[in-house]
Amino acid sequence: MREISFEQIENLVAELSVKANKELSDGLCKTIMCAKEREPEGLSKNIMSDICKNLDAAKELDIPICQDTGMAVVFVELGQDVHITGGLLSDAINAGVKKGYTEGYLRKSIVADPLRRVNTGDNTPAAIHLTTVLGDQIKISVCPKGFGSENMSSLKMMTPAASEQDIIDFVVESVKKAGSNPCPPIVLGVGIGGDFETCALLAKKALCRDVSERNHDDFYKDLEEKMLSAVNALHIGPQGFGGETTALAVNIEYAPTHIAGLPVAVNVGCHVTRHAEGVL
Repeated sequence: MREISFEQIENLVAELSVKANKELSDGLCKTIMCAKEREPEGLSKNIMSDICKNLDAAKELDIPICQDTGMAVVFVELGQDVHITGGLLSDAINAGVKKGYTEGYLRKSIVADPLRRVNTGDNTPAAIHLTTVLGDQIKISVCPKGFGSENMSSLKMMTPAASEQDIIDFVVESVKKAGSNPCPPIVLGVGIGGDFETCALLAKKALCRDVSERNHDDFYKDLEEKMLSAVNALHIGPQGFGGETTALAVNIEYAPTHIAGLPVAVNVGCHVTRHAEGVL
């Protein structure tokens, strides 16, 4: 049994909270730059150039890439041979979010109650998703989620009678309804299978996968490519002003489901779909 302290977890989460908000993954940065080159001369190319300049400015000035530093979504893979000392895992994670957002001067966007709307003042609590795995380590991924894009997400409880094209059409219609609201070009996380809540979680996990990684299953890899092509055929374009790039990537995650069900969820991410991970 290996011991990992409350403080170690708190400090790692704080570090990742700041890093995720200031640095995009290399894969997404490269995808954005390639998208800029694909755009024809004119407004769409100028917008993509401005997006690239924004990434450079954030790095140079050491500031967040986007003013919406999001709700802290934290994925944890907890080794079953780990003993956490000094307090609860959830408390350590929230302490880390509080520390990272306060000391890192990140915008605090969480309200304690969805109707009375009083800000908690430290961006807690985080949305925490825990999985137990083999080993004696903890892997933590912090994925800040802005709500301009989150609000455009959707879920549909389809039946097994739905075809592959029906699923593609649902994804495309979700993007069409979103329009310019999620600050395109977007990244799409698509969850297929499970039940109501599992499907939504699959979509969130898919959104947090680096855009340089395709699905390991060739069937779903091909479906990702079909969805991306269909979404980009909408020509909503960068920031909704038209162009070749409406989406930068589509990531699919899937799970077993009931014989009578075929849930599909679409989690929309903006062009600064962020995540940072570390291991203790």
